[in-house]
Amino acid sequence: MEKILKPMSGYITLVICLILFAASVYLFINGVDQNITFVVLALICFLSSFFFLKGLMIIQPNHSRVLNFFGKYVGTVKDNGLFFINPLYSSQKISLRSENLQGQTLKVNDKMGNPIEIAVVIVWKVGDTYKAAFDVERYSDFVKMQSEAAVRHLAMSFPYDNLEDDHAPITLREGGDKINSILEQELTDRLSKAGIVIQEARISHLAYASEIAGAMLQRQQATAIVAARTKIVEGAVGMVDLALKKLSEENIVELDDERKAAMVSNLMVVLCGEKAATPILNAGTLYN
Repeated sequence: MEKILKPMSGYITLVICLILFAASVYLFINGVDQNITFVVLALICFLSSFFFLKGLMIIQPNHSRVLNFFGKYVGTVKDNGLFFINPLYSSQKISLRSENLQGQTLKVNDKMGNPIEIAVVIVWKVGDTYKAAFDVERYSDFVKMQSEAAVRHLAMSFPYDNLEDDHAPITLREGGDKINSILEQELTDRLSKAGIVIQEARISHLAYASEIAGAMLQRQQATAIVAARTKIVEGAVGMVDLALKKLSEENIVELDDERKAAMVSNLMVVLCGEKAATPILNAGTLYN
């Protein structure tokens, strides 16, 4: 478990180091030709100043130091400033800043087996310095590898769209925030063992692979055309039905079944045709 340390300020120690260093210089100058004791004291003061100086450390904002004492975890310092610790401690720097990971574009198969290209952008930071320092080898490499595995698992769990799976509740293309939320949870589960906190994860690139992109585009266009034609036919049938009812209710003209069929056919051609119809005037009677 991570343990937070509050070390003593290093300013007093810095002053002591300067005093010891100045004393060593003074004793050495005055004792080099007169008294060997002064030389020994000068050497002791110099080594002492160097020893205490080794215990000083500067921690920048949003940085930390993980401290060890001969292989034993002592604690983590997250405060900023100049501090003094046991000079025998070894320390490891770990940044607490948020970092961006622009994943490479991966080619994977979606749930329906179609090859797709997908890439994500992840914002992460170190939350537990103990896990980041000791539970994984190199936490930055661990983030990259596990992020790629999470993206592959996400792509294989959902279809690209609902063209082949009409009952799919979520698709990669239309999932939006729901897909991003699932991705964040997947990354959190994988990276929590390294003490990593996922702040945001978004899909930055999503497309069919080049070998099937053309065919899928034609399929999408065909689906759109069929859907549009369906709406047109539904509207045309309603208009024809309304026209026949109005003619019958207003007693404008009486039509037998054959005439009704001809009228329906003509109206459907006019309403559903792609080009404007050319009218033909009948100068005779209706029954000619």
